[in-house]
Amino acid sequence: MSTAPHEDVLPDEELRTLLAHWRAANYLSAGQIYLLANPLLTEPLRPEHIKPRLLGHWGTSPGLNLVYTHMNRVIRKRDLDALVIWGPGHGGPSVVANSWLEGSYSETYPDVSLDAEGMERLFRQFSFPGGVPSHVAPETPGSIHEGGELGYSLAHAYGAAFDNPGLLVACVIGDGEAETGPLAASWHSDKFLDPVHDGAVLPILHLNGYKIANPTVLSRLPEHELDAMLRGFGHDPVHVTGDDPEQVHRDMAAALDQVLDRIAVIQRTAREEGVTERPRWPMIVLRTPKGWTGPAEVDGVPVEGTWRAHQVPLAGVRDNPGHLAMLEQWLRSYRPEELFGADGAPVAEVLACVPAGAKRLGSSPHANGGLLTRQLPVPPLEDFAVPVERPGAGTHEPTRVLGAMLEQVMKNTAARRDFRLVGPDETDSNRLSAVFGATGKAWQAETLPGDVNLDRHGRVMEILSEHLCQGWLEGYTLTGRHGLFSCYEAFVHIVDSMVNQHIKWLKTSRALSWRAPVPSLNYLLTSHVWRQDHNGFSHQDPGFVDHVLNKSPEVVRVYLPPDANTLLSVADHALRSKDYVNVVVAGKQPCFDWLSMDEARVHCARGAGIWDWAGNEQGREPDVVLGCAGDVPTQEVLAAAKLLRQHLPDLAFRVVNVVDMTRLLPKEEHPHGLSEAEYHGLFTSDKPVVFAYHGYPWLIHRLAYRRRGHAHLHVRGYKEAGTTTTPFDMVVQNDLDRYRLVMDVIDRVPGLAVRAAAVRQTMADARARHHLHIRATGVDLPEVAEWTWND
Repeated sequence: MSTAPHEDVLPDEELRTLLAHWRAANYLSAGQIYLLANPLLTEPLRPEHIKPRLLGHWGTSPGLNLVYTHMNRVIRKRDLDALVIWGPGHGGPSVVANSWLEGSYSETYPDVSLDAEGMERLFRQFSFPGGVPSHVAPETPGSIHEGGELGYSLAHAYGAAFDNPGLLVACVIGDGEAETGPLAASWHSDKFLDPVHDGAVLPILHLNGYKIANPTVLSRLPEHELDAMLRGFGHDPVHVTGDDPEQVHRDMAAALDQVLDRIAVIQRTAREEGVTERPRWPMIVLRTPKGWTGPAEVDGVPVEGTWRAHQVPLAGVRDNPGHLAMLEQWLRSYRPEELFGADGAPVAEVLACVPAGAKRLGSSPHANGGLLTRQLPVPPLEDFAVPVERPGAGTHEPTRVLGAMLEQVMKNTAARRDFRLVGPDETDSNRLSAVFGATGKAWQAETLPGDVNLDRHGRVMEILSEHLCQGWLEGYTLTGRHGLFSCYEAFVHIVDSMVNQHIKWLKTSRALSWRAPVPSLNYLLTSHVWRQDHNGFSHQDPGFVDHVLNKSPEVVRVYLPPDANTLLSVADHALRSKDYVNVVVAGKQPCFDWLSMDEARVHCARGAGIWDWAGNEQGREPDVVLGCAGDVPTQEVLAAAKLLRQHLPDLAFRVVNVVDMTRLLPKEEHPHGLSEAEYHGLFTSDKPVVFAYHGYPWLIHRLAYRRRGHAHLHVRGYKEAGTTTTPFDMVVQNDLDRYRLVMDVIDRVPGLAVRAAAVRQTMADARARHHLHIRATGVDLPEVAEWTWND
């Protein structure tokens, strides 16, 4: 077991400057929680100096301040490019305090100046109406990680380090978040970190013993047991433990010097000597008391070192003179008169450890990744487009076609290394294996003779954890690079909460002029609900689209391309875009080719449009509109259209295909939304609309409920009916099949119920024949399995 060496690496003078910086950061952290005025305590503390609502979290702040102080030291001493991911959920006051001390905050927000007036603004704004959140949020300079929800810090750190060979990413992991599933899986990220092309990740596991009301699991493990666990994950831990400030500072300095020397050796031997053995990356285990340097006891009960220090250790300060006196004693214990000049600016001793310019943690361009982003070199789509002489004449697997384009993207970015494909063990399954012609799968662990496509320097990343795929890609895109997350549709729900956090981050960032736009986070959802031949009901859930469309409209985009060429067009747009979450749902099974590449571009640019060749209006006002969104629903609508031509030749119908789901929203609610005139031009305002949708039917109703014609809208989609069955039986079980759609038309067009009763009966009989046929043969009816548009 490794502990920090006890020989002094700090001259006494340097130790004094580190302690001064740490005291200043602690003072500013506590001041943000409590003070409304009198920031320098130039007069006795009075109730009116205290905020009326005390919000924030003190418990983790002193430990984070310790890390920030010592990161400053090593960045300055070693001229490092560094980024820190602050995992503990409520470390906002600490990171804001330190960025203000180093000057980054005032440069970003000039009204929060580096003086007494600025300090007062700094204090007032924290967790205050019109101010800043208590978390490390987008508003915080130097941050890429929202501290609101726990568990994602280490995945974000590795994402930031991939393809960033000159970057050190330190990641402070709170012992509360260390109990989460995503964080537990994240320890395996070291098996994917390439010491040649990637930066280094330095995990700092901060154990202060408690969560909001309970002890933490890892803090209660004996040190040797915890050490063995971390070594089992492939790390080489260095332990720093204590509550004596001077000794802890000496030990932390020694520990950082030790681990950074080790990282330098790992990178040098891999890059210059060709060493290929998987390294044991160092890490630090830091144990300090929760609420360290705060009130030791309040009202007769211990606070420092307990869960009571988690949030606000002294409550009711305005109304309790005893608590007010304790707060003043606590704040004055940091001796602010020694740390700040008469004008409120930090004194030279406090700033002695702070690096300069972009080396400061709050000014790192890696934490404002749009500053580093280069346009992704997407190749011409014509190089990969499938030929379409007439609609439905041929078939292709859309994702396989996309895979060829992604292979070229990988080749185009081979030297610059700023594009990655991530997914949970499904690149081959999702028909994207062409990418292996350009790069392999990132892998640093043991390889065996039968392994294929494993590559120490690969840029395809597969691990059976959707959480890690999401976290890696978030860290990667937020630091300015591009990527795509390919996933089975049903299981992308695992990251519902993560994408929620990311969307909120992007929405907030877009309102901050100083944050440059970052590459979009792109999902390709395939192996979708309608084709689960090997899996069945457990793999059938199209609801991720519903979840995403609940979120901020300026950030989210959802696309359902109906064929290979439209998928290429949508992917081209998504990969080039910035500041969005793009969700693309596309099948991997053979699908009819409906549109040429030129037609696909035009159709995708519209987002929703009439397919003249599929309907039979011919200048007439339609009696009914057949709407569709998704590859399987589109095929069923076209099959229904063909049946209508055959059985009801006098019926005028229109076919409208929707690629961009947000087009259904009113223009006032989404940038891509259709105006009233545009919407009713497509769907009419008074004619029946039978809409076949890929997912849950109520989403279409929710998107279109404000439209005048909503009362005439009837939607078919997935309604939780499924099993391991034939492809056509899936649509029959959910009443999305062509026969059911024809019956819906007959039921809803005035006058058809009587006139077309025989046709309706024929359709119902076809459904009954299907039911008997698949149970006798195990395959779909020949008229379905062999159906084409052009016969």
